Formats: sequence, C-alpha cells, structure tokens
Amino acid sequence: MSATAEPQRQLLRFRGRSFVAFVFSPVVPIMGWLEELDATLARSPGFFAGRPVVLDLSALELSQSAIAHLIASLQERSIRVLGIEGVDEAQLGSGMPPVLTGGRQCSVEDARPKTKAPSGSLLLETPVRSGQSIVFTEGDVTVLGSVGSGAEIVAGGSIHVYGTLRGRAMAGVNGNSSARIYCQKIEAELLAIDGYYQTADEIDGRLRNKPAQAWLDGNIMRITPLN
Repeated sequence: MSATAEPQRQLLRFRGRSFVAFVFSPVVPIMGWLEELDATLARSPGFFAGRPVVLDLSALELSQSAIAHLIASLQERSIRVLGIEGVDEAQLGSGMPPVLTGGRQCSVEDARPKTKAPSGSLLLETPVRSGQSIVFTEGDVTVLGSVGSGAEIVAGGSIHVYGTLRGRAMAGVNGNSSARIYCQKIEAELLAIDGYYQTADEIDGRLRNKPAQAWLDGNIMRITPLN
C-alpha cells in the first residue's frame, strides 16, 4: 500500500520596510500652489521622480472632485501620491489613494557602520554611497567621508561633511532655522535648511570644489566660503 505525501504548506511571510516620503501640504489658491510646484520642478527636473508622496489636506476643505483634480494634476507632473492625510475616507472616491494615519519620523536607513553619540548626533565613519538615504531627525549628522551623487542626508540639526558633498543635504527638517550645512568640497545637487533650498544650478559656480557652508538669513539661504 503506497502513501501519497501531502504537499508541504508554505508559510506566508510578511516583512516591514520603511521609505522616506515627501509630505505635500497644499494651500489655497491651489492653482497658485501648483505654479510654485512647477517652478520647483523647472529648477530641478525629476526631483520627485520615484519618491513616495503623501498629501496632507488637513488645512483645506476640498470636495471629492477637487481632491481628485488635485491628484490628477500631480500625476500629470509625474508625482504619484502614496496616501492622503487629514481627511475622512468618505471624502475620497473610488480609485483614490488610501487615508494614512500614524505617520512618524523615520530613523536612519542603510547607514553602516554608524555611531550615535549620547548628545543626539549621528557619526558616519564611511562615505555615503549613491542611492543611500540617511535620515536622522534627532540632531546633527557628521560624515567623515564624502556623500555620493544621488545620495541623501536628512537631519533635524546641522550637517557636517568632511569630504565632497555631491548629493542632497537637508538640514533643520523639524523647523530648526539655525541649522547649517558644512562641507569640504561643495558639488551638491540640492541644499535645504528648514524648507528653504537651492539646487545645483543656483549655487554660485565660484564655490565649486571649495569648502563652503550654507545657512539661513531670514527666508534666504546663503552659501558662503568656509574659511
């Protein structure tokens, strides 16, 4: 008598993975806000390409058709909305992105080896490679090497790069307007402090490959030589 072996059941596995998302908070008039977005895209084409975007509508009162039109306008600009915050599900129609809740600040991604100092700063002892996204909202980030093209550093405080800064550096993301960005050689794709930024095309060419610092003078970002 032969026995037929039952097929072994495969366990369904779930794994968590976090991504850094841009949060858009539109203001009225929406058309004026879209024009500002277009100006940003003109200065830095493809800046949002492939990056998840969350739409925060908590400060607006939009109808279902207005929300749908806003999402379509963003899609026309190659910006894909991952989810929406600040609305009730009843306000969204069929096929719209889901309502998201529980968003929180991210920790560091893919940053080995690393040392977190007790003072609330992050020390990276190796270069930040192209494609890496380092997010540390608790304080300053210091990189002992260089930051490659296409890499990204996001810090709640200041950013110090003891090498060439070729990627994106965004400091003071929690509203710290006194944060600064320092580097030994500036070749950055984008610098931002507390939401104010300059792209590569806007940075003075005379500063290229030289030590520099970026800081805020009111609502204007200044990039000056680091003496």
